[in-house]
Amino acid sequence: MRIWQRALAAVAASLVLAAGAANAQDYPSRQITLVVPFPPGGSTSVMARIIAERLGARLGQTVVVDNRGGAGGTIAARAFVHAAPDGYTIFLGYTGTIAIGPSLYPDAGFDPRKDFAPIGLIGSAPAVLVVHADFQAKSVAELIALAKAKPGEINIGGAGRGTATSIAGELFASMAGIKLMQVQYRGSGPVLVDLLGGHIPMSFTPIPVVLAHIASGRLRALAVTSAKRTPLLPDVPTVAETGLPGYEVVLHYGLLAPAGTPRPIVDRLNRELRAVVDSEEVRKRLATEGADPLPSTPEEYAADIDQEETKWSAVVKAAGIKGE
Repeated sequence: MRIWQRALAAVAASLVLAAGAANAQDYPSRQITLVVPFPPGGSTSVMARIIAERLGARLGQTVVVDNRGGAGGTIAARAFVHAAPDGYTIFLGYTGTIAIGPSLYPDAGFDPRKDFAPIGLIGSAPAVLVVHADFQAKSVAELIALAKAKPGEINIGGAGRGTATSIAGELFASMAGIKLMQVQYRGSGPVLVDLLGGHIPMSFTPIPVVLAHIASGRLRALAVTSAKRTPLLPDVPTVAETGLPGYEVVLHYGLLAPAGTPRPIVDRLNRELRAVVDSEEVRKRLATEGADPLPSTPEEYAADIDQEETKWSAVVKAAGIKGE
């Protein structure tokens, strides 16, 4: 009986592998959907659109970007992990959703280490602390002094609980010993609208979203969140330089498939994604968006997810941050 059970298990495994190989040979034969867990207008949408067109060209199929916002990307991620693992629905992985959300929301509904099949990294990018042009603080030091004089009275816009830019604000306040009033939105786009309108005085925001408004003088950049200054804003100091040593928030982006996606399909997607990210055209485009390319293997992206989740879950716990 045991011999027959082993034989049947071996046959079943062979059939699964054969089906995966057959699917990979035919893949892709139709349109692919790239789920972006935020509304249009933010950094995730920008990153998705840079990749979607070039990836589609290499695959010979259209890659359609599908924006689904809510709860810092957690709602879209929770639904995505139940998608068919056939390579026709993929996900724009992002630090806030994959590394922060599971700790922030106890009922997030997914495990970043088990429920995804990493395809590969795209790149990393810092955020920038910006204030409205009329805001009285002209530097991080002045902002901290003002916040200490008015605890809890200064609003800071966030792109939603669980987003990296929102956590950037929480971490900043914690390290500076100040209290800011978090005002949450459904993505970076809505934050920008109220920031430009003067309805909120400050926010941590992806650089591409606000670069033109910094240049026009409508917004003022106080600091960037990376360990080193960015070429896009060479005269803007890092948060660490301004008196908060050790402060660093860098956003990581990548592509994910549902767990159980056949390895040949994951390998095909990884091969084409790496070619896209390695291309001179995309590297230049990423540079204009303040991002550094990070082509990787699926295993390297899996390790990155593990490291980022470990790092940010500790920050969330230490700061006592909770999702709504």
